[in-house]
Amino acid sequence: MKKVPEMISTKDLSYLEDQFNWHFTLCKKALTYSHLVEDETISKYFNEVSKKHEKICIKIIDILKEAM
Repeated sequence: MKKVPEMISTKDLSYLEDQFNWHFTLCKKALTYSHLVEDETISKYFNEVSKKHEKICIKIIDILKEAM
């Protein structure tokens, strides 16, 4: 990954906010579905999907921390 600039533009911040919100929503929905589904295989799949989106959210937060 390239170095994060010391100052993030308003447009970039808005883009990161949108990305975070999309991934956070997907993370929550997949986690909810993993608890609602009775089939263990499908439940595990939704749990994996949730974890992948959680990792992306953490990366976005790290980018914002780096810019501070």
